[in-house]
Amino acid sequence: MALTSDQIDIGDTRVADFVITVLEDAKASDVRLLDVRLLTDITDYMVIANGTSRRHVVAMAERVREAGLKLELRPLAVEGEGEGEWIVLDYGDAVIHLMIPDKRVFYDLDGLWDPELGEILKQRRQLTGDG
Repeated sequence: MALTSDQIDIGDTRVADFVITVLEDAKASDVRLLDVRLLTDITDYMVIANGTSRRHVVAMAERVREAGLKLELRPLAVEGEGEGEWIVLDYGDAVIHLMIPDKRVFYDLDGLWDPELGEILKQRRQLTGDG
């Protein structure tokens, strides 16, 4: 699925979908898209994916960055490239977490940013009048 720059809208899931396509082509495993709009204001979506090794994680990050540049998408920030165990690419409305499996299990971002938690928080805010 090749997208052109005029098809990319930062305000919806197309950036995240584009990243997922690139990661799948790069042989990432356990790729997950999380809608975190109800949980935080820092981003709308998180993409979490595993690499098989540090070198693979670094290569995946490079593939995402290179493919994004072709569509005039540049990350706002990149962290963790030196170690290669957990690389974060921040595209504003989508934050990409590329990790080796041990780090993913240890930090459990999937559990921390669980969309079901967002629904629970939304319901509580409605009950207390905070949202």
